Amino acid sequence: MSDKREKFIRLAEQRVNRSLNDIRLIGNLSNRNAYSFTDEDIKKIFKALQKELDQAKARFSDAENASGGDFKL
Repeated sequence: MSDKREKFIRLAEQRVNRSLNDIRLIGNLSNRNAYSFTDEDIKKIFKALQKELDQAKARFSDAENASGGDFKL
């Protein structure tokens, strides 16, 4: 396996696992006995998370589209 591939796998696993853990911690905030929050608070949290996910996904799509295909004017 190439060095670039190995580095990608290593970093992707670390970063995704860290992100998954952080998302679980956000879920812990749902305990109404410990925290006070509104539906609007929840909407803002998940809107921000979804926006970042969409942007990250688009960066992968843009990278594929930018490197592929024929050049046209």
